[in-house]
Amino acid sequence: MDVALDLLSWALLLLGGFFAVAGGIGVIRLPDFYTRLHASGVTDTGAAYLILAGLMIQGGLTIITVKLALIGFFMFFSNPTSTYALAAAAHRSGIEPLPRAGGANTPEPVENTLPEPLDVTQKRPGSAPPSQP
Repeated sequence: MDVALDLLSWALLLLGGFFAVAGGIGVIRLPDFYTRLHASGVTDTGAAYLILAGLMIQGGLTIITVKLALIGFFMFFSNPTSTYALAAAAHRSGIEPLPRAGGANTPEPVENTLPEPLDVTQKRPGSAPPSQP
């Protein structure tokens, strides 16, 4: 049983490490601030949860597991909040996202197919004159 728990915890630790490295590569390779922020926010949170889960399995039922669970609880609220705060501050300071680069998966722009709005000030043929107060 100990071997199975060790294998599971090491698998979670390695998977969390892989997500952390993949997020770091995404931060380096992605083109603008917002995509980099998305890559770091998602992979950092996922990597941290996987690593914490692996450490909890390694710790067993001790006070260490409770402390790791509290760290995970606080991260559940602080990571998305800090990512949102960074994105909002960047948007307010004028950092614009890059326009879509295009490519094979880019949808065609939708043309305006709505009819022109009616001008209510013009008299339509066959209609009564507008009432006046």
